[in-house]
Amino acid sequence: MLRSTCLKRWRHLPACALLGVIASSAMAPFALAANDDAVADAVADTVTPITSPFDSRDYRVLTLENGLDVLLVSDPEADKAAASMNVRVGSAQDPDDLQGLAHFLEHMLFLGTEPYPEPDAYQRYISNNAGSHNAFTAQQDTNYFFDIEPSALPGALDRFSEFFISPLFNAEKLESERNIVHSEYMARIRDESRRENDVLNQLLNPENPTTGFAVGSRETLASPPEGEANLRERIIEFYHQHYGANVMNLAIVAPQPLDQLEELVAERFAEIPDNNLSVPTVDVPLVEDDTLPLYIERQSLKDRRQLRFYFPVPDPTDDYRTKPAQLIAHLLGHEGDGSLLAVLREAGLADGLSAGVGRSDGNQALFTVSISLTPAGAERLDDIQATLFAAIEQLRNDGLAAWRYEEQAKLSEQNFRFQQQGAPQQEATRLAMNLSRYPVEDVQYAAYRMDGPDTERQQTYLDALTQDNMLRVYSAPDVEGDNVSPWFNTQWQKQTPDQPGQALSGLALPGPNPFIASDLTLLEGQDEQPSRLIDTPSFTAWHMQVARFDTPKVEWRVSLQNPTASYSAEEAVLTRLLASWLNDSLNESLYPAWLAGQSFSAYPHARGITLSFSGWRDGQTPLIEQALEQLKSAKITDNAFERVRYQLQREWRNASQSSLYGQASRTLGEALLTPQWSTAELLAASDRFDRGHLEDFRQRFLDALYVDAMAVGNLDETLARDQTQLMRGELTPRLTRNDIANLTPLAVSEEHRVLHPHSAREESLVLRYLQGRDQTLQEQATTRVIAKWLETPFYQQLRTEQQLGYIVNAGYSPLLEAPGIALMVQSPDVESGTIAERMESFLDEASQRLEQLSDEDLTSYRQAVYDQLRERDTSLSGMANRYWQATALDEVRFDRRDQLAEQVLEVSTEDMQNLWPALRERTLDIRFNPGDEPSDISAYREARSPLPKVREGN
Repeated sequence: MLRSTCLKRWRHLPACALLGVIASSAMAPFALAANDDAVADAVADTVTPITSPFDSRDYRVLTLENGLDVLLVSDPEADKAAASMNVRVGSAQDPDDLQGLAHFLEHMLFLGTEPYPEPDAYQRYISNNAGSHNAFTAQQDTNYFFDIEPSALPGALDRFSEFFISPLFNAEKLESERNIVHSEYMARIRDESRRENDVLNQLLNPENPTTGFAVGSRETLASPPEGEANLRERIIEFYHQHYGANVMNLAIVAPQPLDQLEELVAERFAEIPDNNLSVPTVDVPLVEDDTLPLYIERQSLKDRRQLRFYFPVPDPTDDYRTKPAQLIAHLLGHEGDGSLLAVLREAGLADGLSAGVGRSDGNQALFTVSISLTPAGAERLDDIQATLFAAIEQLRNDGLAAWRYEEQAKLSEQNFRFQQQGAPQQEATRLAMNLSRYPVEDVQYAAYRMDGPDTERQQTYLDALTQDNMLRVYSAPDVEGDNVSPWFNTQWQKQTPDQPGQALSGLALPGPNPFIASDLTLLEGQDEQPSRLIDTPSFTAWHMQVARFDTPKVEWRVSLQNPTASYSAEEAVLTRLLASWLNDSLNESLYPAWLAGQSFSAYPHARGITLSFSGWRDGQTPLIEQALEQLKSAKITDNAFERVRYQLQREWRNASQSSLYGQASRTLGEALLTPQWSTAELLAASDRFDRGHLEDFRQRFLDALYVDAMAVGNLDETLARDQTQLMRGELTPRLTRNDIANLTPLAVSEEHRVLHPHSAREESLVLRYLQGRDQTLQEQATTRVIAKWLETPFYQQLRTEQQLGYIVNAGYSPLLEAPGIALMVQSPDVESGTIAERMESFLDEASQRLEQLSDEDLTSYRQAVYDQLRERDTSLSGMANRYWQATALDEVRFDRRDQLAEQVLEVSTEDMQNLWPALRERTLDIRFNPGDEPSDISAYREARSPLPKVREGN
């Protein structure tokens, strides 16, 4: 059933030579036999992706007889197999009378097919084989994806392929799934990005199909009037109109050989019908010419002030080889000295800025400049606008010099050369989408490719950035308006500027980047795990040389620990202020380093502050020196202090508006970890400080340090030791590890308790936490297996069958080494008491099912947990973070995950049955209904004792 195949057959050639050959636009012609169509087709299709020189994976491109394009990637080192099917249809194709239909169809495909009619057949198979799955509907794409234990890939593809061959469109689940879609809509109804888009859709061209309501609701997906086709018939009609093999793109990333993957695909996907479809296009303008300029203000729910400038421009997708908009976005979004952001920050008007092409429809797009304002900036919108256009005028005069483009191209090529592959699922999804947009050879290279400046096209984009071609949107919590957006209930109104603004002075274009790395040599040598480099009472340093990611990068983590960092809410605020100030104060000077592949950040935690350095080995030492010098002796200005305090206070004030499930998880941590402080306590304490307090705290903090450090990456012991000695000399730690308090998990109350978060949300939620009895490996292993056993039936019963809400999940949720299971349901219209009753009924049924569970039935759950624990790191940063977390425990064991995996295989049904009653007894509920009074989390926490590390008698 294959029309043509092509293989990556050049593995014996040097990768760099392969890259050069494929990238060349003038390939040597082939001599073809007359009328040899088969040979001609083979030559035409013998193209594989341009890959990084260090990408050793094998690629194959297939086009099945039905027109389905497939990209296969064989990665022998992958410990997961993944697939993604991208369909070139999305919410832009929704009929006017059924908005959200594309999204609704996406949901319905999961609910049974002819060979696998059970609504949970696919999900259960994926979950039982250490996998995960999901899908999303965008404006012009619908994407379905999963990953799984490799040996289970054939069975997963059996089930997955039938989505596109024989879906049942289960009539019995139609109403319940419509309720789920509505719940998803309600769960996002307070998201600020969606609220802004809802207003934006009222201002753009109503004839453009991307301006519709994409999610869907009970109202928009209601059954059509009597006499018309019913809802199920409309879904089926939409499916046949828009789903067909020749508008689909499949990508598979797996450890199996290409021939085996090809056979799997050919057997399962060849029956997808070819409906002779074409990819839908949009030919209606996104913005009507006579509607601009337009000034709008809208109400935000969060205490945040934003100013966004939208400019209609051509969609740059087809210009990916030259990227004419990228240099403009780079220069307007620059954060170094003299940049637009630097000038606004210096004037106290802004604390963040981004620029780039966002929303697009294949024909037009919106070039967006987004500025995060301070309260002072909210009073000077016109001055900020004038300064933006002064920066744009600067680009027109001398900003787009060829050397700037070449510098960007050089950095892009460096990043591509040492590109790290993500997890298989992430890779499959990205490749399937890229395959739908770019030629085969560029599915890996498109994001990095910069063949040379197209000055004429650059000018087209620059010419579009004018005040007459602008939509300006200001958002703030105190805005009121007569207009309300239809789906996300956002107040807005048109605005008329009072007078032309006055541009600020000080703008300057950046010079050549001095941080670009030159020594990108790869060092050989691969350590099995970190080893101690320096071990003194006050300073411990670890080093691990890594070559397997084929990148000359290094991840440094340096934890500065002080015994008072979280002693009180006041000390915790000062710790956060110090970390935020350090980031803020280095932003302009180190922004070019970030562009060149070197990054630095400081983040606070219960024990102090961690300094994180990530980037090329070459040039990292000066970065470390600069950050330490800044921390020790740089001046803290009043302006900088007020800016970072305002940012933190804004974050704490907005905490009650964040996602409800996120608030519940945070409340759980505040209740069962110590030392810990609530956002309300931190916000109250932050008002008591001025710049002098932070200066005093910095000195106190640095005078009493214990330091942990770790380097993971492509550096040898000599360099690691030199950099460690540099840190030790600059920081001069004096305390020991024993002087630093541990972050401690607490035992839940012996009686069932209910806590309420401090929330302003309008949904209801229950997070039920079942805690283990101790922190032993055996308890962790058994709890993990029980969580895996509960996962699919909990989702199936409370979401699919009972329709309690869109956000429904059960899973293992440890607090440090304290094992626990979190069951969560968030609902738009079912109050928390009812949710809790349904949870209790589910757990009662689980008790009965557990009594009947055999060791044979348990095998797949144990294996799934084992496989998840044994997954390889897919990035250098992921590996570094995993090992770094191990140093925070009392006993530093880098093989702890492997030990746990082996313990999981020993879990028996008897172990689960013995633990289950204790889990049922040791529960804590985080519940919320709109209007609930928040609980005193501190009082609950202070009454708790630490969870035992080992049970008495063990």
